[in-house]
Parts: sequence; C-alpha cells; structure tokens
Amino acid sequence: MEHVLEAEGLGKRYGGRWALRDCTLRLPAGRVAALVGPNGAGKSTLLHLAVGLLRPDAGAVRVLGAGPYENTGTLADIGFVAQDTPIYRDFTADDLVTMGGKVNRRWDAALARTRLAQLGIPPRTPVGKLSGGQRAQVALALALAKRPRLLLLDEPVASLDPLARREFLQSLMGSVAESGTTVLLSSHILADLERSCDFLVVLQGGRVQLAGVVDDIVAEHRQLVGPLHSGDAIAGVAGIVRARHTDRQSTLLVRTDGPVQDPAWTVRELTLEDLILAYLADGDTRANHAAWGVAA
Repeated sequence: MEHVLEAEGLGKRYGGRWALRDCTLRLPAGRVAALVGPNGAGKSTLLHLAVGLLRPDAGAVRVLGAGPYENTGTLADIGFVAQDTPIYRDFTADDLVTMGGKVNRRWDAALARTRLAQLGIPPRTPVGKLSGGQRAQVALALALAKRPRLLLLDEPVASLDPLARREFLQSLMGSVAESGTTVLLSSHILADLERSCDFLVVLQGGRVQLAGVVDDIVAEHRQLVGPLHSGDAIAGVAGIVRARHTDRQSTLLVRTDGPVQDPAWTVRELTLEDLILAYLADGDTRANHAAWGVAA
C-alpha cells in the first residue's frame, strides 16, 4: 500500500512546550482523511510540518517518500489551504491564477478559471472584497490548479456559514473524485467530516489516538451497558476506551476483536460523532488530571 504521508515519532517544540510529540501516522494514497482534535492538539503543527513550513525537533515526517522541509521537488506535489485562506487581498482572482502559473512548474490555469467561473467568482474584483466563502473557493481553486498529489486543508470552512461550507465541501469532493488527490482535512465540524471523509485521524495532546478507515473504525467499536464491571475480561473486547460507572451499572466504550455475546451486556452501535467525542473527552480527562498531578 502506498502512503503519501508518514510520520514516525514526530515532534515539534515551541520553547519548553511540545505542540506535537511522538506522533506516528500513515495516510494511504487516495483517501479523503479527517484530522480531528481540540484546540491545541497539534493539528496545525502537523500540517505545517507536512507542508515543509516547519522543521521537526524529533522524529521524521515524509511526504511522498521524502522529507518536505526545504524540498522543492516534494512541495511541488503538495497543495495547501491554511486557516483564514491567506491570499493577496489586493489581487483579483484572475491575477492570482496568472501569478500561480509563474511560480508553479505544473500549473493548470484552465482548471482554476473553469472552477471559478462555475462558482460565479468575479475575475476582476479584488479578493479582499469577496465574501468569506468566495475567498475560500479561490484558495481551493489555486491549490487544485497545482494538480497536487496531496492536498492539506487547515480549518478551511471554520468561518463559513452552513451553505458556504456545504458548497465548499461539495466542490472539493467533486475535484478530488476527478483527480484522485489524497486529502487531509482539519476541521471541528464533525457532521461535515462524516459526510465527506473516508479516513479518520484523531489527534489529542500532540499524539495520534486513533487512525484508520472510517467504516472499519466504526465497525470495531461498540458501547456496552451492563452490570458493574470489576475489570474482568469480556469475550470479544480487545480494549476499553472509556468507562462510566454507577453503583450498579457500567457503560463501556470498547474496541472489539469479535462478537460480544455475553447476555449480561447490552451491545449498541456508535455513530462516528459519538466515537470521536468519546476519544476526545477521554483524552481531555487524562490531560487535565496529569496537569494537576492527580489520578484520573
């Protein structure tokens, strides 16, 4: 299996604080991957390392088999849309398409112009005067015009209204389906990710907590409700992700390795959103207790 993005023990430190530490990840080619985590989890740092804007302080990151930092050959195959879609606001969309052809060795100006025309983006209006959704679409068109093998998107729809978000994601999915580009999309909006992504990466506290194909991840997790759990093994359960207890009952979120057939337990399926929130909440609990030096 080809992996377009690989991180091994990856770490980045700002002063005495590790924004990313011991991060290990492999993203297969052809996937549309969601990168999920709370603020401060290291999502932007991971993307900036992958696009070569930062140098690792520990471990290694490889994009398309090579380190991206100061590697112009690899960077030519990466498209990137950063938070707030930072583009030259005094330039028109047409100016930006023309400029892109001068600074990229592989540039599809016709693709960018066709996309922007279909979206009704005015070609000669300074982009600073466009709406937030229109600016995001301009940034996406420019990124796709590179014909990248890997497209990295850092919260590209965070400031958009629901209609603009949907239009942006529909536009993205259409382009990816045509080109076969691998996408890593960071977002807090779980419903949008559930509709558009087939691979999931959960980042918490600078580390990858969960990564894999969405359908496989959902299929191997279940919620069990039953008698107060004493810690004994449960047939079919590979590990307990999260546990909540009352005096008489336990509710467990578990990772399974087979069917759970013990009649003492009621087995329930989980949505992707339920699963993500459980992993994030569990990570927050551990991190908060560690910061105060008390047991979780």
